[in-house]
Amino acid sequence: QVQVVESGGGLVRPGGSLRISCAASGSRFTIATMGWYRQDSGKQRELVATITRSGLTDYADSAKGRFTISRDNAKNTVYLQMNNLKPEDTAVYYCNVREVGIGSKNHWGQGTQVTVPS
Repeated sequence: QVQVVESGGGLVRPGGSLRISCAASGSRFTIATMGWYRQDSGKQRELVATITRSGLTDYADSAKGRFTISRDNAKNTVYLQMNNLKPEDTAVYYCNVREVGIGSKNHWGQGTQVTVPS
């Protein structure tokens, strides 16, 4: 059973920084892409950033220049360093883990809340 567990969310003032983490365990496949998505109440889930196993990254325009995604392949862990946080960054942040291979699946964590008050 694959487990995807996020941590590190919380309340941070505008302009502040926060790092959230996500650890995946229990997979018998190679984990290809790991990423972060977010969803605010009443809105659709949206991409924040993704990173491939080789380190190629992709960012939403809202995240470029402020957020940095990184990963530790040995630990199947992905991080999101968020700087200069804004109230519009308030959301539940979800970790996504994509396996590769026959029978592989796409897994989601339960989410971690990030709140930036206005």
